[in-house]
Parts: sequence; C-alpha cells; structure tokens
Amino acid sequence: MHREEHEKRPITTDSAPLPKGPYSQAVLSAGRCLYISGQGPVDAASGEFVVGSFDEQARFDLAQCASARRGRRRTHWLKAIKVHVYLRDMKDFQALNSVYAEFFPEPQPARTTVQSNLPGFDLEIDAIIALDA
Repeated sequence: MHREEHEKRPITTDSAPLPKGPYSQAVLSAGRCLYISGQGPVDAASGEFVVGSFDEQARFDLAQCASARRGRRRTHWLKAIKVHVYLRDMKDFQALNSVYAEFFPEPQPARTTVQSNLPGFDLEIDAIIALDA
C-alpha cells in the first residue's frame, strides 16, 4: 500500500459545535470516506443545548451532521453509508425512524441504534459518508 492510502485529514466547520475533547469534527480518509464525529443538539454559535421535543432534537442532530461535511463540495448527505444513533431512551425509537426517513430516502444507509446514558440530551448521531473520487 502506498503511504497516501493511510493518510487522513481533519475537517472543521463553524456550522457545528467545536469538539469538547481530543477528537476532530470529521476526518477525511484517503480511502474516500468522511467520518463525522457524534453530533448532539448543541448550537454551534452559543455552545448551548437546543431544548425541544425529541423530533426537534433529531432534526437538529441530522442537520448538524450535514453541516459537518459542508466543506466537501462533492459530498452529499444521501451518500451516507453508515449512521450510528445513540438514544437516551429506546422509547424514542419509532420517533427516530420517522424523522430519519425524512433525511434518508431509500436506499437508506446501514444504521446501528443503541441506548446510551447521554448527558442532558436525547440523542447523538455520527456518520460515515462515501465521497466521489
């Protein structure tokens, strides 16, 4: 393998909250995938949690994931190949499915949904997006 096949480049945007720890907002791999770090319902400008219904938080999170990849001109949200969703309460699973379907028409990306003890919000979402060559 050539060295460039292993390289990765961090992607940053002002449209999503800055990382609160030692991680990147997103990483572009030489393998032509964009890995987007978990996005919660946090306003990028204020750093405050977005308060609202589960549906409102889910729409906000999915929009945040979309904004984390805006720097990639040829990237499209519909090219997501894997999405991970972390729910505070699995009772929100059906509501998640309804909102998720608004963002991902068929064929939807692969998805894993797990319950997680999230600090002060109802869900977090991360994604892997395939890029054009």
